[in-house]
Amino acid sequence: MEGFGAISGLLPFVLIFVLFFVLIIRPQQSRDKKHKAMLADIDKGDIVVTSGGLHGRVETTADDGAVLKVSIAEGVRVDILRSSISFTKKGGELIEG
Repeated sequence: MEGFGAISGLLPFVLIFVLFFVLIIRPQQSRDKKHKAMLADIDKGDIVVTSGGLHGRVETTADDGAVLKVSIAEGVRVDILRSSISFTKKGGELIEG
């Protein structure tokens, strides 16, 4: 019965780890997966919002796909990293990542 006492001493730590995983880690993994899918679905003409709050329309993508050329005003184009995009807007529908 002495071994059972050692196991029962670890039981609260195991339960805390399981709760931590279910309440924090798992939902974050789900959000990351959704954000990656949103980033992969960005096309020319989509309206994007960066994490810094910059709004613009996607003009072109670089060959490697990591950099987007975004028009933020008439005649003003900036290069931004695809990973810095927080939201996209397709057909009037806001898509969060």
